[in-house]
Amino acid sequence: MESFSSTLKIGKKNYSGLLSWRLFKWTELNKRNEEKTACVERVPVEEIVGVQAGRLELLPKKRVEESETEFTVLYVRRVRGGQRWSLGHTVFTAPDPELRDRWVQSLRHSTEKYSEERPKNLLVFINPFGGRQRGREVYWTQIAPLFELAGVRAHILETERPNHARDYILKSDLTGFDGLVCVGGDGMFSELMHGLIGRTQREAGISEHDPEATLQSSSLRIGIIPAGSTDCVCFATVGVNDPITSALHIIIGDSQPLDVCSVHHRKRLLKYSVSLVGYGFYGDVLADSDRHRWMGPIRYDYSGLKMFLSNRSYKGTVRFQLAESQSSNPRDNTRCRSGCMVCSESTDRLCGFGSLVGSTFHSLSRASLSESQVSSCSVSLPGEWRSVSGSFKAVNLTCMSSACPKSPGGLSPSAHLADGTADLILVRDCGRAEFLKHLSRHTNNKDQFDLPFVEVYRVTALHFSPENNEEEEEKDENEGMETEEETEGSKRKKSSFMSGLCGAPPSRSKWNCDGELVAHTAIHARVHCQLIRLFARGIESSHGKRRGSCLMYYK
Repeated sequence: MESFSSTLKIGKKNYSGLLSWRLFKWTELNKRNEEKTACVERVPVEEIVGVQAGRLELLPKKRVEESETEFTVLYVRRVRGGQRWSLGHTVFTAPDPELRDRWVQSLRHSTEKYSEERPKNLLVFINPFGGRQRGREVYWTQIAPLFELAGVRAHILETERPNHARDYILKSDLTGFDGLVCVGGDGMFSELMHGLIGRTQREAGISEHDPEATLQSSSLRIGIIPAGSTDCVCFATVGVNDPITSALHIIIGDSQPLDVCSVHHRKRLLKYSVSLVGYGFYGDVLADSDRHRWMGPIRYDYSGLKMFLSNRSYKGTVRFQLAESQSSNPRDNTRCRSGCMVCSESTDRLCGFGSLVGSTFHSLSRASLSESQVSSCSVSLPGEWRSVSGSFKAVNLTCMSSACPKSPGGLSPSAHLADGTADLILVRDCGRAEFLKHLSRHTNNKDQFDLPFVEVYRVTALHFSPENNEEEEEKDENEGMETEEETEGSKRKKSSFMSGLCGAPPSRSKWNCDGELVAHTAIHARVHCQLIRLFARGIESSHGKRRGSCLMYYK
């Protein structure tokens, strides 16, 4: 497209407007019609939300005033000092009606040309019960008006029970939808993820329960409107938990690939995870907090204090496959940001190993695997297999930083979203003071791994066996067959604060898989490179440039 320019007015001030390739900018003019270089606004055409002929007023309600020379541009505007976005809204006045029409047509044409990935039809799931029960209000007061302005059609479904969204995705006709959106927290996102991955594998004829399978990715993207008690996935992929920001990422069609970890017990899929697969401390906190749901979000702090004071550790063996790539490591002090080169370069290299890793992984997941067998297999695998045994306060596996407002760096600040790896964090048995030091470093800039009892590895697969594995697996099987009444009864018996501190500590913990408990202790996990895509672009660098800025397109 050829450059197009003319003088424009915003209110009573004169501006020089320029539309060139993928950038729209307007520069204020002084009294001599010279550009004020310090007064320039630039918007990539990919971030233009809409163009309206006439004067569009948004408040107190949407209203269009007919005008022969005015046109309105809606666009993404960054809020200074963070990752938050807002809706920019500027009314321009052209010198004459012909120029006005040409501006409107040119801006719309450029937006359509460079925004082919924008969704037109979305399937939106609202969780009216999660978090502080504000999902319905968030959507109808903040998100629906934005979708209407952008011309995005939405089919709304309010969930009525757990796994309602997952089951709907698995069974319903999704033809015509460009993406799925959840209005809720991490639990709601997990439902959409499980439904979408499960449906995709079923249509491709792939068994999810086969640990060796190379899973198929879906063409549909998932959008997250944060409205839950925990919104870790949104925070780690967008940089802020703000409904308007997330809605704008969806509207302009951003796309962020995301690694997913599958968790199996023998030949049975247990869960998919993108943030945390945690045994020990985080598993105990979740198991205890589930007994106190009536407390609301504060139950996590209550159970966290309780489990910290109980000072538990668990014996077991962790076998893991180190990531082959040496381009990054968990302690290189880098950050995965929008346009991350590590994730971009890893796509072909790591995903190409899928079939090889899968074909050898199942043999390593047997409980009877010996150290000599691990060594003999390591020659034929892309990455070296290692084994660590001992008593652990926590065994954590995360495919992303797992950052959140309380812990801006997260569990592993240098983890990547889409490089086909996960970071394995082993916290060995230690005293309360030492463990508190490790936990407190998640909230400041100190290195939480720079402690003698903490080890961290970048891995692609993991196998965990508790001590006395045969006996424990028999308990696992029996536990899996417990009735809901028995489970609830057990919870009621152990719900007091002091019983958790003074009672005999259990011989094993629970696995916390993205905020949900899994029934088995002996598991094997494997990372699937870029298995899903989100309506996001990753966290933008604080000193970085907006996508499509003049610095990106002009020298």
